[in-house]
Amino acid sequence: EIRTPMNAIIGMTELVIDTPLTQTQREYLTMVQESGESLLGVINDVLDFSKIEAGRLELDPRPFALRDLLGDTLKSLAVRAHRDEIELACHVDPSVPDLLTGDSGRLRQILVNLVGNSLKFTKVGEVVLDVQLAAEPQTLPIRLHFRVKDTGIGIPDEKLKMIFEAFEQADNSMTRRYEGTGLGLAISSRLVELMNGQIWVESELQSGSTFHFLADF
Repeated sequence: EIRTPMNAIIGMTELVIDTPLTQTQREYLTMVQESGESLLGVINDVLDFSKIEAGRLELDPRPFALRDLLGDTLKSLAVRAHRDEIELACHVDPSVPDLLTGDSGRLRQILVNLVGNSLKFTKVGEVVLDVQLAAEPQTLPIRLHFRVKDTGIGIPDEKLKMIFEAFEQADNSMTRRYEGTGLGLAISSRLVELMNGQIWVESELQSGSTFHFLADF
């Protein structure tokens, strides 16, 4: 009931944008579309978090191709990286198997949160996603180690543990400056736990951050 009207607003706005418009009308409608998508993102975060808090969120494991998933996920973020002149790269160790069984949708959600955050707080340089085996490939489940490394503004030491808590950001003023609910990392943390993994971050002010998480497939 919350999402359906928002999808209608965004969809109808997209249709109107494709009609003949003046430049001013197009600018106004583009703002409506972007604001609608931003609000839908907030709604999705709140609904996901409420489901997690109620213990109602369950994974939906299915077979998927890891490298295809990573390529599609980064492609969706590449426009933002290109606009901000940030290099976005991905490296998957050859020893990592490609065909896995797991919840690819929730893995994508974690990666979008982490890579999206890194792009948001990086003004110069690069964001790199690295994937390696965390245990011997002969053992099941397959445990993978994901790293998202950036050259952004970094996080103060005293805030490193807090950022995975709900509604927390490294600096409360960042919510206004960079937008966001402060729920993305909390949701990612809970999803990683459901994947029998753990998440942590290493960072140094003005020298970038590296987000790590382990997950079983």
